[in-house]
Amino acid sequence: LPGHRTLYVGVRMPLVRQSHRHHRAHSQKHRKREREKDAVPAEQGYHYTPSQRVQFILGTEEDEQHVPHDLFTELDEICVKEGEDAEWKETARWLKFEEDVEDGGERWSKPYVATLSLHSLFELRSCIINGTVLLDVRATSVEDIADLILAQQEPSPEFDERTRAKVREVLLKKHHHQNERKRNNLLPIVRSFADVSKKQDLHLLEKPAQTLTPHPSPTTAEAKNGVTPETSAMDLSKAELHFMKKIPSGAEASNVLVGELDFLHQPLVAFVRLTPAVLLSGMTEVPIPTRFLFVLLGPGGKAHQYHEIGRSMATTMTDEVFHDVAYKAKDRADLVAGIDEFLDQVTVLPPGEWDPSIRIEPPKNVPSQEKRKMPGALDESSSHSKPEKHSGPELERTGRLFGGLVLDVKRKAPWFWSDFRDGLSLQCLASFLFLYCACMSPVITFGGLLGEATHGHISAMESLLGASMTGVVYSLFAGQPLTILGSTGPVLVFEKILYKFCKEYTLSYLSLRTCIGLWTAFFCVVLVATDASCLVCYITRFTEEAFASLICIIFIYEALEKLSHLRETFPVHMHSKLDLLTIYYCKCEPPAHPSNETLRIWRSSRVNVSRITWGNLTVTECRSLHGEFHGPACGHNGPYAPNVLFWCCILFFSTFVLSSLLKKFKTSRYFPTRVRSTVSDFAVFLTIVIMVLIDLGIGIPSPKLHVPHVFKPTRDDRGWLINPIGPNPWWTVLAALIPALLCTILIFMDQQITAVIVNRKEHRLKKGCGYHLDLFMVAVMLGVCSVMGLPWFVAATVLSITHVNSLKVESDCSAPGEQPKFLGIREQRVTGLMIFVLMGCSVFFTSVLKFIPMPVLYGVFLYMGVSSLRGIQFFDRLKLFWMPAKHQPDFIYLRHVPLRKVHLFTLIQLLCLVLLWAIKASRAAIIFPMMVLALVFVRKVMDFCFSKRELSFLDDLMPESKKKKLDDAKNEAKEEELKLGKTSRVDTPKPSSDRADPSEINISDEMSKTTVW
Repeated sequence: LPGHRTLYVGVRMPLVRQSHRHHRAHSQKHRKREREKDAVPAEQGYHYTPSQRVQFILGTEEDEQHVPHDLFTELDEICVKEGEDAEWKETARWLKFEEDVEDGGERWSKPYVATLSLHSLFELRSCIINGTVLLDVRATSVEDIADLILAQQEPSPEFDERTRAKVREVLLKKHHHQNERKRNNLLPIVRSFADVSKKQDLHLLEKPAQTLTPHPSPTTAEAKNGVTPETSAMDLSKAELHFMKKIPSGAEASNVLVGELDFLHQPLVAFVRLTPAVLLSGMTEVPIPTRFLFVLLGPGGKAHQYHEIGRSMATTMTDEVFHDVAYKAKDRADLVAGIDEFLDQVTVLPPGEWDPSIRIEPPKNVPSQEKRKMPGALDESSSHSKPEKHSGPELERTGRLFGGLVLDVKRKAPWFWSDFRDGLSLQCLASFLFLYCACMSPVITFGGLLGEATHGHISAMESLLGASMTGVVYSLFAGQPLTILGSTGPVLVFEKILYKFCKEYTLSYLSLRTCIGLWTAFFCVVLVATDASCLVCYITRFTEEAFASLICIIFIYEALEKLSHLRETFPVHMHSKLDLLTIYYCKCEPPAHPSNETLRIWRSSRVNVSRITWGNLTVTECRSLHGEFHGPACGHNGPYAPNVLFWCCILFFSTFVLSSLLKKFKTSRYFPTRVRSTVSDFAVFLTIVIMVLIDLGIGIPSPKLHVPHVFKPTRDDRGWLINPIGPNPWWTVLAALIPALLCTILIFMDQQITAVIVNRKEHRLKKGCGYHLDLFMVAVMLGVCSVMGLPWFVAATVLSITHVNSLKVESDCSAPGEQPKFLGIREQRVTGLMIFVLMGCSVFFTSVLKFIPMPVLYGVFLYMGVSSLRGIQFFDRLKLFWMPAKHQPDFIYLRHVPLRKVHLFTLIQLLCLVLLWAIKASRAAIIFPMMVLALVFVRKVMDFCFSKRELSFLDDLMPESKKKKLDDAKNEAKEEELKLGKTSRVDTPKPSSDRADPSEINISDEMSKTTVW
């Protein structure tokens, strides 16, 4: 048909017809014929490599009986002691990495990466080829399995009925596990806290036990296997409960049984796959159903060789690819192909350069095995050739008025109630307590600075009320409640300039500010109505990191600056002479030249200066009467306060160090996992409590947090509602349009850049975002705060990043030695809601909050600034300037982008950051939002300096023009047509040649040519 393309579909077909049969007792001739049919044909490797065959096996359709599950593998060896009955003894186990029973037999080793001998892997391959393979066996007990294995063994003089009976007896021997040690060994004199914390509760196993066996065995089968309610309870009580927590729900067992028997003259090898998995009482350390069994029994004198083959079998079962092959294999050839594919991927260590007894620590990150599973899987470099879109469906234009807002509401509405249910967590409580303390101080400090700049028109009380109101409404109805609202530096600069302007032209500051705020709210609503938030897709990592880095540096700088400013209030007596300490004094005296303000205060207070005994006044009384301090022990603002400044420095740095240490406590080796996680979650709150108690115990008068204790406006000449016009001329309403436009840019950029950082794909958010809804809620509350004469609040970058980091969720169930996997963020509204509700109630908590030293809160600021820098790629690239190439980390962009281009990209970003800092610190700070907007244009110009591929590694790709998109689409269409034309021809096997290409060696083919295995 015209306008349609031809599509070629390639389907891989098996070379041999697969047989589906149930195993039953066979005659000798039938077993021989079956073994020959099941053997691996030598010519098969000519067509398929092991990798191709494995990919075909994994591509087959799954049925209920062959769905891969997580596997726990246990290695048991037959143990015979003098005077005791033989038993199977557990010697090693695998969940992800290998753990061995140490030589002393009292403890498990640390998990380590299994190192196997290549010889044992070849022997394992030979065992699978020449041994018994039983797939999809239906059995309900160990007796059934033993009978099925023995039925497959060909009778011979060396394997007569007597030997067969002895082997059956060995297979049915009791299994002794490491957790079943004698009671006197279980109770040493001193037990570790980790052992004490293990709860011996049977209910911990109820959930896994219910989900592990999809096909429960009938009651008669349980009785046949010896599983009764009494024995089940006994098995559960013996189970390693602490280890059971690490096994994923739905996991199955793989049992490897090896050993030497004196009465055997030839090895007995069997690989069994049960369908369905069966709970074999006493077989496995933990009560989970068994899916696979590998049995290797042989003549005496080869115990170590059998042990290594057993380790090889157990290790291959933990391999992600062979594990799936074992579940889906249809015959012996599939299993051999799985082992050959495993051999294709192994790395061999030279014997003279490595000691096999050295245990390799598990890596922090394990490479993905997906490219081994999928035919023609993309490698790491090609996967970046087509980078993901920077923006999702949330940032696509709808073309309708308020279309984006409506879609945001529809997107977030189904998650509304779950946002409250998901907040019922201990982690959320820790986050709430930490961020409440972190948010309180900047809000009060911002209010105090605003009060100084506006002569009390807007101060701490108004700041507390505005933050509480805005935060509560935003947390309840915003599209991304993980964002924390706060005050920003540019807003403070704007307020200072506006107040100075009103004072010079005798205008009402609050009325003009209300007009500007209402216009700003209106413009923000217009931006929401026109889907202007779609412009966020132009904010790439380059802009995000420059802005976030600046805010983090500001937090660090201001924390240190506030600490240094304490010198003015609590000066240190420098260069003092110890011999003159007895004559040092500082007393209050009347001012020599009182100012007009001082005289006014004296008159209003009816103070008779001549009757005041100035030398007996306290520091507070002297300051209230505008007295002056004189004496060698006086500073600029009063008497020297001994020890206070140094004590503040100790509190400041101790808070930062202790918060960092407690946060890292989660990865330490002390105490159980639950204790470490709880301490890590409550790290900052615990630090604040500890520092407050130490400060109270020492008793040095450090400066404390001051919270307004009366709910009323700071000035008596203003109320809670402001008239937009008031005493101002009518034209001020229209004149307010100009500053409102600048303020709109400020609000939009601050809000949306922070939202982009919070909504990064690295955070794995599942409930979506809502840029339009977020901006709409900020606009509404900005208008409300303007009418009430309260400060304006917008998304605070560092507080939001800290909030997100405090709610990271990691996998609870991780294999020993495996790093917990990052699952995402606990998305909920409870923490933000409680933070701002409690902030509004802080007026009633002054009796408690007054004990918090300000240096402790400054230390929290420093911690938030430093911790938020982690994960910012800009600082990783910055460190590369002073790092030799051989010591540089293995970053993905260093593999694919020349180092000079990486340095150039970093230098441009650094120059932009310095420029932003210079503007913010100067009088031109009012244009700061314009410069943040300019970063987007700088990034656009960089498209001419860097290739598209380089930017895909260093940054996100920006949206392109419509014409460029059409050109790219045409080019891609041509490439696809060329590819289809190339793949349409049929590749025929090339004739064999004596000169084989080493890169095309088929390991299955080569192994079949040798008679060694």
